Amino acid sequence: MSKSPATQDFARRERPLSPHLSVYRPPITMTMSIIHRITGGALYFGTLLVAAWLMAAASSQSTFDRVNWAFGTWLGQLVLFGYSWVLMHHMLGGVRHLVWDTGAGLEKHASSRIAWATLAGSILLTALIWIAGYMVRGA
Repeated sequence: MSKSPATQDFARRERPLSPHLSVYRPPITMTMSIIHRITGGALYFGTLLVAAWLMAAASSQSTFDRVNWAFGTWLGQLVLFGYSWVLMHHMLGGVRHLVWDTGAGLEKHASSRIAWATLAGSILLTALIWIAGYMVRGA
């Protein structure tokens, strides 16, 4: 039994290669979706830090002072800065999805602009929060 001409032609053609990661550039909407999921997971860790701080505040003065000292170190400040960025980014990502749920901003260019605005807004809000915090502390 011989193969049909269409089957023979298909067997001779080379299969296309998948785009390699060095060639493929993920769209900003996909990147922001992935980051939204990562920040959602990171919020669990940050919420544990807030809970630890609240439990220390509810316990003794020495425990509260130790937790405040840990959060005041450069590493603690870096973690808190990261947590505040994660919180702002995840919040704005949620607002982005809420807007999309209404049917608005689903066009390719509009969704890309909204995704970039989410990133820029999270950076701006984080900077404003930390500037306001240092101004209130008088540092």
